Amino acid sequence: MNFNAGTNMLDAIVLSVVAKETKEGTYGYKITQDVRQVIDVSESSLYPVLRRLQKEEYLETYDKAFDGRNRRYYKITSNGNVLLNEYKKAWTDYRKDIDSILLGK
Repeated sequence: MNFNAGTNMLDAIVLSVVAKETKEGTYGYKITQDVRQVIDVSESSLYPVLRRLQKEEYLETYDKAFDGRNRRYYKITSNGNVLLNEYKKAWTDYRKDIDSILLGK
């Protein structure tokens, strides 16, 4: 059984995936593969999320040549790190509340 991931959850997962990468950042296809390890999401759903996070200045991008074509890399910004930390706090609180109901903790 899968639980639906809302916009905030998807944003948090994407920011977390990008934040774990090197200073160089990571590219879109790798982000989709990493995100797909935890939730089922299509590339067509993920790229608009990346563009929105970039527009809102949580991610920055640059292009780099790879095998004769440009590859777009994404890096988390300082604003992105602030938002990611807010998501982590909210997730911890949410998980605790859900655990208390479902698991009786």
